[in-house]
Amino acid sequence: MQRLAEYRQTSVSLAAMSHTGLGLLLPENDTKNAGLSNRQRALIQIASFLKRELPVRLARRVLELKAGPEGLGPMPSVVKVREWYEQSFVEIRRARQPVDLESEAEFHALLHRIYERHAPTLVTMARGVHELRMTLQKKHGKVEFGELHELHDFLDKFYMSRIGIRILIGQYLELKKDDLEPGYVGLIYQHTNPAEITAQAVEDAKYLCERTHGDSPEVLLHGRTDLNFRYIPAHLYYCMFELIKNSLRAVAEHHGVENAMPPIKVVIADGENNEDVVIKISDEGGGIRRSHMPRIWSYLFTTATPAFDSGNESFSSTGDHGTDTPLAGLGYGLPISRGYARYFGGDLNLMSMEGYGTDAFLHLCRLGNKDEPLP
Repeated sequence: MQRLAEYRQTSVSLAAMSHTGLGLLLPENDTKNAGLSNRQRALIQIASFLKRELPVRLARRVLELKAGPEGLGPMPSVVKVREWYEQSFVEIRRARQPVDLESEAEFHALLHRIYERHAPTLVTMARGVHELRMTLQKKHGKVEFGELHELHDFLDKFYMSRIGIRILIGQYLELKKDDLEPGYVGLIYQHTNPAEITAQAVEDAKYLCERTHGDSPEVLLHGRTDLNFRYIPAHLYYCMFELIKNSLRAVAEHHGVENAMPPIKVVIADGENNEDVVIKISDEGGGIRRSHMPRIWSYLFTTATPAFDSGNESFSSTGDHGTDTPLAGLGYGLPISRGYARYFGGDLNLMSMEGYGTDAFLHLCRLGNKDEPLP
C-alpha cells in the first residue's frame, strides 16, 4: 500500500470519459479481443484502467486517514471509513486482471459491491468530525471549529478525491447497463438541460422547506432555459439543490412564512463563445454576515443547529443527500457543491449583502476539457 500510494494518479476529463465510453479511444491493434463489439472492448479497457488506478487512489486515502490531522484518525467513524478503503484496496489488488469478458464481468461485480460499501462515506466522515468536535470540547471547552484550517484542508482534499473515485466507478457501472437512456454515456448526458435540472431541484428543495417551515418562497427561472450541454446531471442537481435549499431557508427565516416572501431568482447565462455556463441564484434572505464569509466554505462551520446535536437519525442514510435529510445542519452543502463544480473545471462563488440577500454564481465548464484536480 505504501508503494502504490507513491504512484502518480491519472487525471481524466469529462470529454475523455465520454470518448472512452463511446469506444472512440480503443487501441487499433487489439487482436485478442478483435471478435468483440466496441462496447465490450471499451468496458474491458475501462475496467483495466480502474484495476490500475483505483488502488493508487485508495492507498493514498488510507495513509492520509492514518496520518492526520491530529485527533481525527482515532475517531470511531473515521476508523470505519479507513477500514472500507483498506478492504476495497485489498479486494481490487487480489482481483483478476480484466482482459476478457469473463474477468471483466467478475471485476464489474466487485466494483458494484465496493460502490455500495462506500456510499455512506460522506455522512460517516461527517460523524467522525462531529466525534472530534465532542472530544475537543471535553478537553478544551468551547472550540472555534471553523478556524481549524489544517482539518478543513484535509477534508477538502479527501472529499475531492472521493468525488473522483465515485465518478470513475459510477461511470463504469452505468456504462455496463443495457438499458442506458439515449444521449447518456455512463453518468454523462450529452444534452444536459440546466433548466430541467433546476426545476427538479426546486421541487425537492421546496418540499424540504415546506416540511420544516410550513411554506416556501416562489422560485423564478430566467435566461437560457433552452440550453443543452455535456455534463453529469447528478452533479448539477446536487449543486442546484443545495444552493436553492439554502436560499429557501434564508428567505423563510428572514421574512417569516406568515409574511409575503420575495421570490428567489435563478438566471441561466450562456453564449456560443462562452467558456462557462453560468447559473446565478439570487435571494433576499438577509445575506451572510461579513465575519462569516471566510468560513462558509468550511466543512466545520454551519449557522444551523448541528445535525448530529439535534438527534435526527436520518443521517444514517446510505446516500450523500436527498429529500430524507434535514433541511440544514450538516454544514457540508456549500463546500461539497464547490467540489463538484471544480471537479471538471468550474467553480462556485458567493456574493452577499448583509441585511438584504445573497447571490450565488455556479460556473460549469461547457467544453468538458478540464482534467480533474486530484489532491
